[in-house]
Amino acid sequence: MDPITMTLCVDDIIRRALKEDMNAGDLSTQAVCPNARQAQVSLIAKADGVIAGLDVFERTFELLDPETAFDPEPGVADGAEVSRGQLLGTVAGDARVLLSGERVALNLLQRMSGIATATHSMAAALAGTKTVLVDTRKTTPGLRILEKEAVRLGGGKNHRYNLSQAVMLKDNHIDAAGGIAAAVAAARERAPFVCTVEVECEDLDMVQQALDAGADIIMLDNMAHDDMARAVRLIGGRAKTEASGNVDAGNIRTLADLGVDYISSGALTHSAPILDLSLKHLTYI
Repeated sequence: MDPITMTLCVDDIIRRALKEDMNAGDLSTQAVCPNARQAQVSLIAKADGVIAGLDVFERTFELLDPETAFDPEPGVADGAEVSRGQLLGTVAGDARVLLSGERVALNLLQRMSGIATATHSMAAALAGTKTVLVDTRKTTPGLRILEKEAVRLGGGKNHRYNLSQAVMLKDNHIDAAGGIAAAVAAARERAPFVCTVEVECEDLDMVQQALDAGADIIMLDNMAHDDMARAVRLIGGRAKTEASGNVDAGNIRTLADLGVDYISSGALTHSAPILDLSLKHLTYI
């Protein structure tokens, strides 16, 4: 992650997490390590997966003490595949910082690495197709920037980051406007001209209406497989196509084989398990 984004956006996330974990100090560490003493601790993978968020992991300790440093093992970097039992690197610094920052640093790294691992698995199923795997806004409140970065590191792409980036007209927007044509027209009138307009469609009639209205992207949402195939043929390249709804590793390839441009999956961020990691073997140096 670039240093400007880290400073402006991610530092606040980390600070909030640290305050939550020790708003009145770390009683355990204060008891066993009351004075500054240099130490190091090993970061170890406890499962196979894709690592993501090493810079966030290191930054957690740096915010407690800028003299703390993470030294990764050769070949260990964000986006790299790791194996159970593998030594990923060592964190060195004041033992009090290592002990107090451990849980927050691991929580963030495990969460990001779990998302990257799930993304990597699903993206691999699209090999040889034109289809791109993208995420959604179904993210943990307050952690979106980290979770979307993890998707990218796992081999996926990011859909719009938030409501300010693009127009996506869902069923309730369409109802509020009085129909697809009216909703698209209102979006063209009011949204910045650089914004794309995407319309969520649940059947072939809606697809035709979205085409007639000039949508840039048509989302085929929870449509039956045969209907989705008909929709792709109907659109015929006149708009980008996105398949969405209950996408998982078992059906993603069959969706890609329809020729859609994008497949979006909320499961990448809302259902990915963590990648089990651990800090072990603290020693004084």
